[in-house]
Amino acid sequence: MAEGARLLLGVDGGNTKTIALLARADGTIVGTGRAGCSDIYNARSEAAALQELDRAVHAALAAAGAALTDIGTACFCLAGADWPEDFAFLREALARQGHNAFDIANDALASLRAGTDDGVGVVLSCGTGFAAAARNAAGASWHSGFWSEPLGGAQLARDALLAVMRAELGIDPPTRLRQVLLQHFGCADVEAIMRRFYGHATIPPADAEVARLAPAVLDAAAAGDGAATEIVDGQGLRLAEYAGAAARQVGLTLSAAPLVLNGGLFRHAGSALQAALDKGFRQIGQAPAAMRRGREPAIGALLLAFDKSGQALSPQILSRLDASMPAADALFRTAP
Repeated sequence: MAEGARLLLGVDGGNTKTIALLARADGTIVGTGRAGCSDIYNARSEAAALQELDRAVHAALAAAGAALTDIGTACFCLAGADWPEDFAFLREALARQGHNAFDIANDALASLRAGTDDGVGVVLSCGTGFAAAARNAAGASWHSGFWSEPLGGAQLARDALLAVMRAELGIDPPTRLRQVLLQHFGCADVEAIMRRFYGHATIPPADAEVARLAPAVLDAAAAGDGAATEIVDGQGLRLAEYAGAAARQVGLTLSAAPLVLNGGLFRHAGSALQAALDKGFRQIGQAPAAMRRGREPAIGALLLAFDKSGQALSPQILSRLDASMPAADALFRTAP
């Protein structure tokens, strides 16, 4: 990089992948990096999580032909940044890696910033797991962290397994989810699936693998399968409840706040989850002012870095960010 050049860094660190984006002050993305799980709770170890963070950042730097000292402002939006002590730990660790002017936020805040003009509103993020967050105009924010029950793709799949097990025992009516699970796991019968999860000396499938079943559960619900519909509708109601709760934590009224929907479950074509969420809002008697899809969360992290730098985000800068954004399949794809 030329002497005096200053880059902005945005990092979206999750359980499935960690994405780093480097941009010039004019909004042009000049470097990208991808690594694995950087959640300090779910990686093999805290050290392994930090190593993945470092790997993503240095891959982006290498792509840009830049050095760590070329970064002027950074924002790390990280799964696992939940409790105050997590932020303190991560702040010290990133400083040891050589970062200085940076902010840390929970990864849900990246999704919120990616879908709003100013970062104000509510977000529901549903991929392998689930997160909710909200931020008001004064900058006060809240994220669900451990204040949530199991939701998202992995839980949809586990609920489907339970439904198939109950149907196999004759407790509930037959469901087309049986064939969906047999095909997904490559098993001849339901007992073989149960052994995959609960057999002696077996390692059960990880959440990321299990969550790959979720789109098929959504498709079964859209096709009218009773068990799948009940599962998806149940998650839709809980998502609506968490959207209302997130808004309340920062003094927002859900009916006056935009709601950003992010994550693979909402992007799935013909997703039954959107319809289930709409039904959930009717059940709780609340509805957001508007529902919208956001840019990739890593762009939200980059926008937060721009916010921290004090630089106004002009339409020209946003246009350059969008124009220089890497193809989704090349960088952001989750499934192999």
